[in-house]
Amino acid sequence: MDAEKKYWFPAKRYGWGWGVPNAWQGWGVLAAYAVLLVLGMVVWPLAQNPVVFVAYVSFISAILVAVCWAKGEPPNWRWGAK
Repeated sequence: MDAEKKYWFPAKRYGWGWGVPNAWQGWGVLAAYAVLLVLGMVVWPLAQNPVVFVAYVSFISAILVAVCWAKGEPPNWRWGAK
């Protein structure tokens, strides 16, 4: 097993959260999120079903955050290079 843990999503240099993916798995997750978002816009248009659309986007966004939390560098507030 690898001694060093490989993160899919590195922490941002400034602020809190994650930056651009640095592994193909992270890019795959981000691409899947984008595809699901576009699919949701087609299936549940915002103008016709705003409550359903917002619930759907909230659900897939929560899944994205959960994946980032599980596979990303631990988030905390960062002020740049030390």
